[in-house]
Amino acid sequence: MREQQQFTSLVKAVTLEQDNKTQLQNTILKEEEGRKRIKMLQRQIMNIKTEREEEIQQRDEMIAHLKDQLQEMKAKTNMEGKYVQKDAEVTVQQTQKHCFLTDKQLKEEIDRYKKMIDEEVRVNQEIEQYLKTHQLELDQRVEFWMEKYDKDVEAKTHELDVLKASKANDLARLQELTKLYGNYEHVVVEDRIEKEKERRKREQEEEELKSIISVQSWWRGVMVRKQLGPYSKKKKKKGGKKGKKGSGKKKGKKKK
Repeated sequence: MREQQQFTSLVKAVTLEQDNKTQLQNTILKEEEGRKRIKMLQRQIMNIKTEREEEIQQRDEMIAHLKDQLQEMKAKTNMEGKYVQKDAEVTVQQTQKHCFLTDKQLKEEIDRYKKMIDEEVRVNQEIEQYLKTHQLELDQRVEFWMEKYDKDVEAKTHELDVLKASKANDLARLQELTKLYGNYEHVVVEDRIEKEKERRKREQEEEELKSIISVQSWWRGVMVRKQLGPYSKKKKKKGGKKGKKGSGKKKGKKKK
């Protein structure tokens, strides 16, 4: 029974040791997974930061390009206005030169120039309207891109904050797991020391039991050989036995 109890305790100790080892391995695996996840999050943050910088650069280039187009349109409008003004001046000069012509020629010339002026004015108005419309569209597009830029920057900033918070949580979890791993390791070391003490104690008890059994066996052999104690030969008393038999017979007669 004692050996069976010892074997059962040994089995339980081995099972407990295996469970502790499994828990320790799971803790190490979780710690490695946490480190991998932190590295992955760092790479994602770097990718997001790079994409954000590239997007900001592209938008800055787009805004600069739109500003250049706006300046070009303004310059073109000014040039066309000057051209119309100069053309009108030339027309007036030509009209003055032809003042000496006949009335019919002058009227025809005036009508022709009026048509040309009306056409030029109409064309100029259409150009101005087109440029104003195009400039309004460009302003709206610039405003749209600026608003989109602000919203995207705010969204990316929020994502970055979320990633930072997640990273902080992961670091806290890693520290907690590291502390837990240290505690488990301390408990495992103490358990191993205690088990080693128990093992040595059991071995000592077994050695003492073997020694006691050997001494008992030797002493029993000595007692048997030398006929000591319960192994000694007892001397039989003849008179005593006869007296006992006679008294037995007398008792039997009395009973009769």
